[in-house]
Amino acid sequence: MTRSCFIIDPSLPLGLIANTAAILSLSLGAAHPELIGPAVTDGDGDRHEGITQVVLPILAADADTLRSLRAKAALHRADDLLLVDVTETAQRAKAYQDYADRLSSLYGNDIRYLGLGLHGPVGLVRSLTGHLPLMK
Repeated sequence: MTRSCFIIDPSLPLGLIANTAAILSLSLGAAHPELIGPAVTDGDGDRHEGITQVVLPILAADADTLRSLRAKAALHRADDLLLVDVTETAQRAKAYQDYADRLSSLYGNDIRYLGLGLHGPVGLVRSLTGHLPLMK
């Protein structure tokens, strides 16, 4: 069994929290399209596109905790853990190539993480995030 979750800095403005969650969702869905259910129809026959079939809790962690958690999670990529991150660099970029160019010139301690997305074995994801509170 697998588990997914997002971890986002709660000190961000509400709009950036929403944007960070949206970015993480798109990346998770692209990497694991099986998490998205099929389209359904309502009683009138109107189509509603598929949405997530899994629970996606949003947990809270400050910038230092996000950096530490990302470093720990990165060690488990070989254990079928998907790690997605949203950085301040991404948030400020006007285009993807701008983001890629800027990020390539930064080193680990220079990167500020706004949010992380994890998807992988239940035990592993819980061991990494079990101590974190839900976003309120």
